[in-house]
Amino acid sequence: MSGAGAPDLTVDGTGLRVVVIASSWHQVVMDGLLDGARRALADAGVEDVTEIRVPGAFELPVAAAVAARTGVDAVVALGVVIRGATPHFEYVCSGATLGLTDVAVSTGVPVGFGVLTCDGEQQALDRAGLPDSVEDKGYEAAQAAVATVVALRPLVGA
Repeated sequence: MSGAGAPDLTVDGTGLRVVVIASSWHQVVMDGLLDGARRALADAGVEDVTEIRVPGAFELPVAAAVAARTGVDAVVALGVVIRGATPHFEYVCSGATLGLTDVAVSTGVPVGFGVLTCDGEQQALDRAGLPDSVEDKGYEAAQAAVATVVALRPLVGA
């Protein structure tokens, strides 16, 4: 697992508006990812948070695009795709990743990428920020989104 060498992204996000978009598949994993994102935003002082649920990871990019166009400072996208016996995994992972990247680049709104792409359910549980998890990817995604907004402030004059 990754995690070694992670940067310290502790920043002040006071006054920021953030939308958290979460898919609905794999409820236990998603509950952990959402809780992690909520903690990270609270730790950064972000109080203006809107949460939206979409059916799955494939729907995250369109929801992120709509959210980014509303004038929010950042979007956090959370989802999980677990490999199965068909190429569905590759298509959904690719679509979600490229779609969210396009939203961030085309709108200039940072998108925290919290989409787990796992070979099995245990890998997802290990990354979900649950009490027995070794990583907290929901927290990391929200923290990265806020840190990117703060890092870009000198460029955008905010």
